[in-house]
Amino acid sequence: MKFATRLNSFASKPKAEWPDFSGKPTMLQMATRAAKVDGLTDLDLNYPDHVADDPAVLARQIGDLGLSINGFAMRYYTNPAFKIGAFTNPDPAVRREAIDLTKKGIDATRAAGSNLMTLWLGQDGFDYAFQADYDTLWQHEIDGIREVCAHDPDCQISIEYKPNEPRSYSLMPDAATTLLAIKDVDMPNLGVTLDFAHVLYADEQPAFAAALIARYSRVLGVHLNDGYAKRDDGLMVGAVHTQQTIELLRQIRKDGYGGAIYFDTFPDMTGLDPVHECEVNIQTVKRMLDVVDRLEQDNRLSGAIDRQDAVSAQAVIQELMLG
Repeated sequence: MKFATRLNSFASKPKAEWPDFSGKPTMLQMATRAAKVDGLTDLDLNYPDHVADDPAVLARQIGDLGLSINGFAMRYYTNPAFKIGAFTNPDPAVRREAIDLTKKGIDATRAAGSNLMTLWLGQDGFDYAFQADYDTLWQHEIDGIREVCAHDPDCQISIEYKPNEPRSYSLMPDAATTLLAIKDVDMPNLGVTLDFAHVLYADEQPAFAAALIARYSRVLGVHLNDGYAKRDDGLMVGAVHTQQTIELLRQIRKDGYGGAIYFDTFPDMTGLDPVHECEVNIQTVKRMLDVVDRLEQDNRLSGAIDRQDAVSAQAVIQELMLG
């Protein structure tokens, strides 16, 4: 199984890693630190933040550390005008800049030997009533996504939805709206990235969201973390919603997901040891997958689910989890 992680996590507690540290660690410094994580196989890189040099050279450097590049994720920070929209900006020149930047990111992804580009369109949305024409916003978004999908049909484009932040209302806030957009775009290389914390504070049940996406599109990425369903907490896997995480893992396995499990956690927010934190996340997922295996071998659970018998299902799950 492939395990990937958020590279910026490894800027956490810098003095512990680099005693003479001053300033911000480089991409390669963070990658070198991530390579110490037992069981980690991949990194995800932000574009253009982490890709100042030739992507092929970057991939070789990361390969020399014993890791692979799972994919790139777009970030729209290079132009302050993106704050009121990337693909949905009211200025056609800014929209064009965002789309062209994404195409460059896709080219860089492919040059680095990956075929997964994640789009988190957090700037595309609104903050006030009467701020925007919703039909126009939606059409700009669909047109932009379609154009970047067409740029390289062999590169998978995955939409990571989120209810809000930085905008008060995101245009892609939940699974259902994202699936509507995918239907409108109508491109075969388009799918969805499920971020566990985003799903929680979209007031969704993670396994149900995954099942809907598998029914109408494809799950192309899974970001595991946890939180209290109020914001993007980025807590460690299973810290709050253990059963929901196990149910999600069971669902994506059932639906044939074969991509990496990516840890989108934030040890850097409170100065945790990022290497130890990532290792515990990997161990947690492995234990949870062992629970999934035992659940699948227990006919009592499948029978309880067929009957929608919540009490019997909980009895089985608690027995297999807690003994």
